[in-house]
Amino acid sequence: MAMIPEILQKGAPVLRQKAREVPIADIRGVKIRKLLKDMADALGTQDDGIALAAPQIGISLRIFIVAKVALKLPEKLQERRSAQHRAELKRKEGYLAFINPVIMKLSKDKAVLDEGCLSVRPLYGKTRRSRKAAIRAYDESGRFFERGASGLLAQIFQHETDHLDGILFIDKATEVKEMPARDELGGRN
Repeated sequence: MAMIPEILQKGAPVLRQKAREVPIADIRGVKIRKLLKDMADALGTQDDGIALAAPQIGISLRIFIVAKVALKLPEKLQERRSAQHRAELKRKEGYLAFINPVIMKLSKDKAVLDEGCLSVRPLYGKTRRSRKAAIRAYDESGRFFERGASGLLAQIFQHETDHLDGILFIDKATEVKEMPARDELGGRN
């Protein structure tokens, strides 16, 4: 069985680097397929994680993934469920891949939102983000697409593209606090 990559924490130099673009010819290749699987496996180990950028597992490439369950069933992730159940939901629904993403437009309308990060455990804070965002990227099949988003998905687009530029949410956050880990019922300890 292959080892699941570790999610790096804020001291790792790769998290502060501007990630490299993936050559278009490489998108459908074995290396990128393996990287996407490794990213999904790593994200699957985090019951409260809904997105992950390649630098978070040590690979300086402009790729991030988003758990589809976060788009379709955000209320399901908020319910008091076991960590195992949340992980199963993510595996069952799968992930969306964003390769060489570029944010095309951000709304002027902004909100101060609660935010955390799998690479900045156990800190949470308030981050000012645009309420709407439009992004363009390639999927895992090499197809170009554009997608608009509001709410949580717009926040994810901004957070993950920041990762690809070497920016962590704590660079922008206010009211940064340490948050206790979730217990097995999904509540806070």
